[in-house]
Amino acid sequence: MSSQALVEIRDVNFAYDNRPILKGINMTFPRGKLIAIMGLSGCGKTTILRHISGVLKPTRGYVKVDGQVMHELSQDNLYRMRRKMGMLFQFGALFTDMTVYDNVAFQMREHTDLPEDIIRDLVMMKLHAVGLYGTQDLMPAELSGGMARRVALARTVALDPMLIMYDEPFAGLDPISLTVVGNLIRRLNNALGATSVLVTHDVQESLKVVDYVYFVSNGAIIAEGTADEIRASDEAFVRQFVHGEMDGPIPFHYPDGDYNKDLNLRA
Repeated sequence: MSSQALVEIRDVNFAYDNRPILKGINMTFPRGKLIAIMGLSGCGKTTILRHISGVLKPTRGYVKVDGQVMHELSQDNLYRMRRKMGMLFQFGALFTDMTVYDNVAFQMREHTDLPEDIIRDLVMMKLHAVGLYGTQDLMPAELSGGMARRVALARTVALDPMLIMYDEPFAGLDPISLTVVGNLIRRLNNALGATSVLVTHDVQESLKVVDYVYFVSNGAIIAEGTADEIRASDEAFVRQFVHGEMDGPIPFHYPDGDYNKDLNLRA
């Protein structure tokens, strides 16, 4: 991985009370690259995003973004840093009582003093970039799931962020919408020269577009590499996850259950 990193995560540990969530996480996100963080639900993927954005503070270690340690920033400096970030929340999280136009314009109005005619040109530009020019007067309830996700993507990149974070951007999408959103994420990253972090458990679509992958299991990194390296991995968990195998280190049966023993007791 390149030393020209926008995000550096070093020996990050985090726990809720006495329950460890992250255990010695080390990651590097080079500028201009699209990085995936993969793993099962509950393994700590979204918690990593919350550390990058400064929502959470590590119990040990640090997260550095653009050369600054996030948990050491004052509230004002943290707010300024977050203005340089874009976040696509799971299922899009559009404002349901605002039109498409107002959703995309929201950050521009909140964080800039741009006149409304300039904001309009920028909104239309962002909607055109995601293939939705002409939808500006629609309400979120009038959009399909895939269209809503693309509007949310337009809102995410409204201020041309240097860092874009995606939390399960493919959740609930049909195969066509999933491919469209995946390609858009790749194209927008290249067009903006941004660094993107993609948290997902959708393996096949993600491996088509990312530059590098970190696999997380139980709060620790168990594998990393390019898409080709991940596909060819001999790590049992990664192989089971990538190929959707039923047998492997992730059991089908709940570990504390013993059905046969229960039958024998009843006999």
